[in-house]
Amino acid sequence: MKYISFITTKSAVTMFAIGVIAFASCSKKLDEAYLNPNNPVEGAIEAILPNTINQMTSTAAPPAGGGGGSYGPAAEAVNMARYIQFWNAVGTNDNYDQMGGVYATASDNTGLVWAMHYYGIGANAKFIISRGIQQEKWDYVGVAHAIFAYSWLTLTEEYGEVILRQAFDGSRSTFEYNTQSDVYDSVRVMCDNAITYLNMTGGNVSAANLKLGDAYFLGGDVAKWKKFVYAIKARTFAHLSNKSFYATRGYADSVIKYCDLSIATNAENATQRWSGGNFSGTNNYYGPFRGNIGSIRQSAFIADLLTGASATSPFTGVPDPRTPYLINENTNGTYRGVVPNLGTSGLATADQPKTFWRQPFASTSTAVPDSGRYIFNNLAPFPVLTAADIQFMKAEAAFRKGSKDLALTAYTKGINLSFDLLVTEYQSRVPGNLQITDASRNAYLAKVVPATSAGLNLSMIMLQKYIALYGYGFSETWTDMRRFHYTDIDPATGKQVYAGFTLPTTLTIFNNGKPVYRARPRYNSEYLYNIPNLQLIGALASDYHTKEHWFSQP
Repeated sequence: MKYISFITTKSAVTMFAIGVIAFASCSKKLDEAYLNPNNPVEGAIEAILPNTINQMTSTAAPPAGGGGGSYGPAAEAVNMARYIQFWNAVGTNDNYDQMGGVYATASDNTGLVWAMHYYGIGANAKFIISRGIQQEKWDYVGVAHAIFAYSWLTLTEEYGEVILRQAFDGSRSTFEYNTQSDVYDSVRVMCDNAITYLNMTGGNVSAANLKLGDAYFLGGDVAKWKKFVYAIKARTFAHLSNKSFYATRGYADSVIKYCDLSIATNAENATQRWSGGNFSGTNNYYGPFRGNIGSIRQSAFIADLLTGASATSPFTGVPDPRTPYLINENTNGTYRGVVPNLGTSGLATADQPKTFWRQPFASTSTAVPDSGRYIFNNLAPFPVLTAADIQFMKAEAAFRKGSKDLALTAYTKGINLSFDLLVTEYQSRVPGNLQITDASRNAYLAKVVPATSAGLNLSMIMLQKYIALYGYGFSETWTDMRRFHYTDIDPATGKQVYAGFTLPTTLTIFNNGKPVYRARPRYNSEYLYNIPNLQLIGALASDYHTKEHWFSQP
C-alpha cells in the first residue's frame, strides 16, 4: 500500500512533542524492568484521538481534556481575523488592525497554527497511524490521515514554505523548508491515503470503537470522515484559481467533483461540540469561561454587509435576516461595527455595539453571564467545515468554468444552508421577533439571488461565502481574500470582489505600504533554533509577512 514517507519518519521537532512523545528512554527502561499493569506505558489511540481532533479548533478534547491548549485556527483568529475584518480591536493603534506581523518576540501570536500542527497534531497523528496499522484499526488510521491533510493545508496557507520532508525527524536540530507546491501535492496524497484506509473493513474496524475517540466531532461516522477528506481535497484545487494551469489542468472540474463527494447537508458538517463543566478544554474557545475575546468587537465591514449599509455591495439596501444571529446590536437597536485601528472613533456612544458576550461595548470582563449568541458562548458548536462552505466553493469553480447555471444553483444552496445552520444550531438565544422566518428568508433570497445565471457574479459568491463562514471560517476566508489580493476588481461589476472592504489607512511601518499575506513561522522554535534555514526563505526580513504566497500568485 502506498504510504507517504514523511509521515512514517521518526518523530517531529522534538522539543514540541506531546502525549506519546513523553516517554523518554530512561523511563522506558524503568517501565520495562518494573511493569505496572495499572499504568500502561503507552496511551491507547482511542484516548489520544480526541485531543488530536480538538486541535483543529483550539482546545483540549472533551471529556478528558485537561487545561485546554491554546493552539489552532480559533485561537489564531482572535488576532489574525482582524486582517479580514471579521472583528477588530476595541482600541486604537493595534498591530493586527494595521496588518502587522510578529517578529523577534517570544509571543506565540501568529504561531498558533504552527504549534497546532507540529506540537498538537503531528506526533499524535503519527502515533495513531503507526499503532492503528499494528492493531488493524484502519478507521483510526484513516481519520489520522484526514486530520493530517487538514493540518498540513492549513499550515502552508498561513506560513507558505514549511518544514515538510524533515519535519518529524527527531535526529535533527535544524530543519529545511519546502515549497508550498510540494505541500499541496503531499496533502492530496494524504487525502488519498485517508480514503483508502477509511474504505477498509475487517481487522478491528468498529464504528462503536471509533466513536470512543470521536464522540464530539463526527461521532465515529466513517462516511462523514470521507466527506471531510473530499472537502480538503477540493480546497487544494480551488485555492489555485490564480494559476495559469487552473484552467489547463481542469482544476474547476476537480473542485466540482470533490465538492459533490463532500459534505452535502448540515447534518454532515464537521463540527466540534463541548461537554461543558469546569475544564477549559471542554468549553468553546470563544465563550466567556475561557475569556479569549474580550478585546475584539465586530467590524464595520461585516455590520455594513449584513445590514445593507455598504454603498458598493451587490446587496446594498438589503437587510440580512441572519444579522441578529451573527453580530450584536447597539443601544439604538441598530448594527454598527468598528473600523480597523480606530476603536470607537466615529462611533457615538449609542452606536457602539455590544460585545460578543452581549455586554456593553467597553466591558472586557469575563465574569459575565454566558449569554453570547452564535459561536460565542461556552457550549456553542464550533464548525470546522460546513455544507454551505462546500456549495460556495462549487459555485466559484462552476462560475470560473463558465457553467453559470450550475454556479447559480450552488450559490442558492449555499445561502439556504447557511440559513438552515443558524436556525437549527443557533436560534435558541435569538429573541422571537428577530428570528428567521420563511417569509423573511424568501424576501431576502428574492433580492440577492438573480433571476437567471446571467445576473450572477464573483462578488456575490464570495461575499455570501464570507457571511456564511463568518466567525468560524477564518483560515478559508483569509485564503480567499488573499487570492483576490483583498481589493481585486470583479470584471463583471467594475467594483471590488469584496465590495466595501477597505484596507487599513495605517499599516505598520514594517509593511512598507503592503498588506499582510502570511504569518512568520513560530518564534519559539524557528527563530530560536533554525535561523540559517529561515534566512534561506527570506524570513529574517522585517516585511516577510507581506511576501505573497505561491498559491495566490499567477
